[in-house]
Amino acid sequence: MAAIELEQERRLERDLRRMTRRAVEFGVLYFGLVGGYAAIGSPGSPIPLLIVLAVAAHLWLRRQRVRADGLREQFRTLRAELPSMLALWIAAAIAIGLTLAVFSPERLLSLPRTEPLLWAFVMVFYPLFSVYPQELLFRKFLFQRYAPAFGSGWALIAANAAAFGFAHIIFGNWIAVALTLVGGVLFGYRYRRTGSLLVVSVEHALYGCLAFTIGLGGFLYHGAS
Repeated sequence: MAAIELEQERRLERDLRRMTRRAVEFGVLYFGLVGGYAAIGSPGSPIPLLIVLAVAAHLWLRRQRVRADGLREQFRTLRAELPSMLALWIAAAIAIGLTLAVFSPERLLSLPRTEPLLWAFVMVFYPLFSVYPQELLFRKFLFQRYAPAFGSGWALIAANAAAFGFAHIIFGNWIAVALTLVGGVLFGYRYRRTGSLLVVSVEHALYGCLAFTIGLGGFLYHGAS
């Protein structure tokens, strides 16, 4: 009996040390690295660094042999989630559009109105080179790597949202942080519920493209500060 209790204590100690190491690592990666990048003035576009980190996360996930649904299953999940995703997205679009129309009408649809070619470029390449790497880092990798530190429930979603929001301090305005903090909660909840990188990437792309289209893009691109 004493041997069993001793083994349990040792297991608890190992688990606690693992939780602590992962929590510290999480803070260094998602807050220390981003804070350092912001402190030196966020030089250049963050996209190359984002892609490098996403590739590293992908390689780690492959080494861990993390199971992922096939594309057919992910598309099936996307079809099931799409009605609720679109309903919420339409409500957000109406609310944001009305708010801009009343308080900042010069911003409303500013990018497609003034720079339609740039807007079209963003609509095509933003989901590929920004959304997907972000979702790989902030959802799939973060949920897999740091569940030992935060569990698999709302604490993990909150940690994911805090990291996602904080990452946008590089744009130098509180609106970017506030919007992405809310987005982090939504995307984190959706990913925890579905486990689908495709689903959460599509949802992220919907809101990102909405922001650039409707008039919030000035807060969410490098150089906005």
